[in-house]
Amino acid sequence: MTPALASEEVDAFLAGAGAWSRVQDRLVREFRFASFADAIRFMQAAAITINRLDHHPEWTNVYDRVSVRLTTHDAGDRITAKDLDLARLLDRTAAGFTVRP
Repeated sequence: MTPALASEEVDAFLAGAGAWSRVQDRLVREFRFASFADAIRFMQAAAITINRLDHHPEWTNVYDRVSVRLTTHDAGDRITAKDLDLARLLDRTAAGFTVRP
């Protein structure tokens, strides 16, 4: 079982995490791309590494947006270090695309 992070640890991550926020003990972010095709390419590019990590996001795509919600199921759906790592991975992957505000 993966231990949940203390609230202060999550706050420290969020202080430097840009567009990530915490909503109901989940890390959340919406990525907005130049097109639907870019949003799908982002998801495909991230999926390869995500699958290797065996820690999968809850994410949805609507047109040019990908909404992401991160928690760790085996930690009681709380935020763990795995979620912070996955958030960083998604940020690095998105850096290869045109992301709109």
